Amino acid sequence: MMEPHQRRWFLNEPSAGAEMLLLAMPYSGCGASMYRAWPSRVGPAEVVPLQLPWRENRMREPHFGTYQDLAKTMLDDVGELITARPYAVFGHCGGALPAFELVIQAAERGLPGPRQIFMSSQVAPQDGPWGRFLGLDEAGLRAEIAGLLTAMGAAAQADELVDLFIDVMEADVEANRVYWRPAGTVPGRITAIGWDADVEVPHELMTGWPMWAPTEKEVLRGTHYTFLEAPPDLLELLERKLG
Repeated sequence: MMEPHQRRWFLNEPSAGAEMLLLAMPYSGCGASMYRAWPSRVGPAEVVPLQLPWRENRMREPHFGTYQDLAKTMLDDVGELITARPYAVFGHCGGALPAFELVIQAAERGLPGPRQIFMSSQVAPQDGPWGRFLGLDEAGLRAEIAGLLTAMGAAAQADELVDLFIDVMEADVEANRVYWRPAGTVPGRITAIGWDADVEVPHELMTGWPMWAPTEKEVLRGTHYTFLEAPPDLLELLERKLG
């Protein structure tokens, strides 16, 4: 049975009988519930949204600081649990780099690597930081949060929720801004996912991932926020790679 310090990392505990886990890292400023439109399973994998500090049910906990600190603390708590069976990771934009740092540190600890690494709308660590969000002031970030809430189906509550999200978004953006790693190697295979109408991180910039591991690039139809809807072509791609 999981200890409380382990359980806090999961919106829902992974099923004991799950054949594979797909660990889904939340986007900047958001918590695990952002994956509520996703199915509970994709192919052989159970979708497991990760919950980070200072948001949703972990609102009383301080921000994680840097992606390196986040990955270290997460692996200290649940490293053996999430690597005890085959797993994959998914991250989009501000969720891709902390997911990848988790893979890097798991390898450094000698823990099993992921079956697949899905990096959506993000440049490789050695090519960053990149993204329009990094240059926005508070007013700009507030406008982006309102747009994100609308994309998540919370348009009616957007105005009152922005105040709850802004501090988390600013801290997450700062973690993105200071993250950088030289190119290296990780176990597993990378699928770099771009979106043809994404103006935040154009898919043409996602050229650095092959320096880390064998990489296949896929460009799907959609904008920066289309992944929230779990569109059929994304699910088909994930299922195909996981299978």
